[in-house]
Amino acid sequence: MRENLKKMISYYGPYRKIFWADMFFAMLSAGIALLLPLVVRYVTYTLAYLGKEEILSQITWIAAILLALVAVDWYSKYFIANYGHVMGARIEYDMRAQIFDHLQKLSFAFYDNQKVGQLMSRITTDLFDITELMHHGPENIILSLIKIIGALAILLQISPLLALAAFAVLPFMFVFAYFMNRKMRLAFRQNRVRIAEINAQIEDNLSGIRVVKSFANEAIENEKFRAGNDGFLSAKKNSYHYMGHFSAGMGAFTTLIQVSVITIGAVLIAYGKVDAADLVTFVLYISVFTEPVRTLIDFTEQFQNGYTGFERFCEIMAVEPDIADCADAVPLKNVRGDIAFENVSFQYEEDAGRVLNHINLKVPAGAYMALVGSSGAGKSTLCSLIPRFYDVTGGAVTIDGVDVRKVRLADLRSQIGIVQQDVYLFVGTVYDNIRYGRPDATREEVIEAAKNANAHDFIMSLPNGYETDIGQRGIKLSGGQKQRLSIARVFLKNPPILIFDEATSALDNESERVVQESLEKLAANRTTFVIAHRLSTIKSAERILVLTDEGIAEEGTHDELLEKKGIYEKLYSMQFHRV
Repeated sequence: MRENLKKMISYYGPYRKIFWADMFFAMLSAGIALLLPLVVRYVTYTLAYLGKEEILSQITWIAAILLALVAVDWYSKYFIANYGHVMGARIEYDMRAQIFDHLQKLSFAFYDNQKVGQLMSRITTDLFDITELMHHGPENIILSLIKIIGALAILLQISPLLALAAFAVLPFMFVFAYFMNRKMRLAFRQNRVRIAEINAQIEDNLSGIRVVKSFANEAIENEKFRAGNDGFLSAKKNSYHYMGHFSAGMGAFTTLIQVSVITIGAVLIAYGKVDAADLVTFVLYISVFTEPVRTLIDFTEQFQNGYTGFERFCEIMAVEPDIADCADAVPLKNVRGDIAFENVSFQYEEDAGRVLNHINLKVPAGAYMALVGSSGAGKSTLCSLIPRFYDVTGGAVTIDGVDVRKVRLADLRSQIGIVQQDVYLFVGTVYDNIRYGRPDATREEVIEAAKNANAHDFIMSLPNGYETDIGQRGIKLSGGQKQRLSIARVFLKNPPILIFDEATSALDNESERVVQESLEKLAANRTTFVIAHRLSTIKSAERILVLTDEGIAEEGTHDELLEKKGIYEKLYSMQFHRV
């Protein structure tokens, strides 16, 4: 916990000036709160016994001073509420930028085991509570400590006996608070987990809402959500159970302090040890003393929310990218496109079986290589090793004789273009999505890329042409149109190495024909890997590899593999007869 608190405090670094100004005005406001009961004591203890003229003369100055103090207190609270919140927002901005940048660096292996909704919860809800704590926490502590210490000092000066009556309750209150805080911390952490699970479920449901409706499974989704929501409510009830005990207990202790002071005060008045004016002032200061105690009660909930959120923030930040540039990474330039797999093996997790076993393969620059085989044979995995979406667990993948693990990631991936079956288009316009392939491209270059991808004509038929908004994930476009935009994006990138991952398998025959023409045009003079489901699309491939669980089972041209009457011939016959 100490280390986490040190990290949390470090985020105040860039905002030291505004932080200390915030603390100064918090102390000023607390000091003013301590002065007011002293003024009441002076009026009741001294001023009340003076003559009429003296009272009227002095009360004029007292009122003027009090009005000035009110003005100072107003500005102090304004500064705390305005600039203090801005400081918190800036810290939140910094932390959100930091965690977002960190998430960009994490590999596919990390995202394979994460839910987007849970990550969203860490970036939004958790960070909001963290910054609320970092803004209000220090000022609440400063305000409370000054008021508590100041009130105690004045109480001791007024009547040590009455102060002793008040202090006698404090040790029991602090012990109670310590034990309840521990229980609340665990309960609030469980709340975080539950709300993240709900966010993940909502994200999953809304992303797949068309599937939900197509199966008329709204009732099932509601039931799944109800189960998650029930779990969250249960966690909330548990945390509020402890918080209720804490709040009620602290409230009872503060009331006990007042009861103790009033009771002992009455006894002391009876024995002539305290006069009535001192008791009134003392009771007023007890209010000044107990008010910050109640503030600390509220701060406890805020601290539990904020600190558990920060723990979850630190958990993500502590995840080291398992794929990153090595210390002596070299640039990758003037790529020809010679690719070799040298005794490559791969498994996704240590306790999982191997997906690839001792694969040896050489692909010369400009070659058109097709990969076929049953699902799970490792076709996509093999291609994912080239751009280092995953790292080999044995052997090496090289480009132009250089191990891909020895070159800069940005350079490596800039030399590879990927067209996938499941096209991802971002919210925005057609133009924005094509230009994503090379953000510094001119409009003319974007249009030329679209023409090369056979996309220009359909784009111009859209309501606003290249400026047409395509909706979430390109929902307003057909499958073939989305695929051609993704191909245009790669045309614009203009890489020497291409990977087509079942790019046409989800398309109708007409769309497949148009997209296939675009792919073949794109593949000209580039090292190309095609993962094919429809074998009719790879007849012209220079080399076809048939992958099985055992590795490369067959290789050759389309005609050569048919003549072998092996696995490829069976796969082709099955598709032919099915058609």
